[in-house]
Amino acid sequence: MLELDQLHAFYGKSHVLHGVNFQVQPGEIVALLGRNGSGRSTTVKSIMGLVEGKGSIRWKGQEILDRKAFEIAHRGIGYVPENRDIFPKLTVHQNLMLGEKGRRRGQEAPRWSFDDMYRLFPRLKERQHTEAGVLSGGEQQMLTLCRTLMGDPELIMIDEPTEGLAPKIVELVGEYLRELKRRGLSVLLVEQKLTIALEVADRCLVMGHGRIVFEGTPAELRANQYIRKEWLEV
Repeated sequence: MLELDQLHAFYGKSHVLHGVNFQVQPGEIVALLGRNGSGRSTTVKSIMGLVEGKGSIRWKGQEILDRKAFEIAHRGIGYVPENRDIFPKLTVHQNLMLGEKGRRRGQEAPRWSFDDMYRLFPRLKERQHTEAGVLSGGEQQMLTLCRTLMGDPELIMIDEPTEGLAPKIVELVGEYLRELKRRGLSVLLVEQKLTIALEVADRCLVMGHGRIVFEGTPAELRANQYIRKEWLEV
């Protein structure tokens, strides 16, 4: 479905990714793990066309490297950035409307609805007429996750969804990820909290110094003390 082959990425003259290779299959949740600065966020930004890259990024067999971000989104890839990027002066419901994918006559109905979003996060339903800028950080994260789903992606890339959130909100995000898994959505998850990542992922990738240094199942990662100590533990 998604395939990266010898992906290199740059910020100006700074060479950040050094030949990244991996795949995400339909209905699979892949956790992309590693310490800060390892290249995880740069990887998802490169896939989304937000960072200059070289190599190959294929989506359903078609090359998408150097495509514009909006073109990549239209092909069915959703992206939830770490900084949330809500529209502060618009209401919760209006933010969700902006994420809604337009449909042409004869196309199938989208897999996600406003009711789905409000069922997943009842707090958003309570605040649907509230300006998004006054929401708490956790509520804004919920809104960003839901707004991306309203675009009906086939693959969703989520960058640090639990960063800085209270434990109760982290539990809600965990349930959100489990719902995506139940519905068969492909997910590329960048996450610091190993507990959640190992619980929901089918496969784990560990990055270090801009390269993939480990690929395996959650059970294999749990059993590999060297990788955890060398590349994950602080």
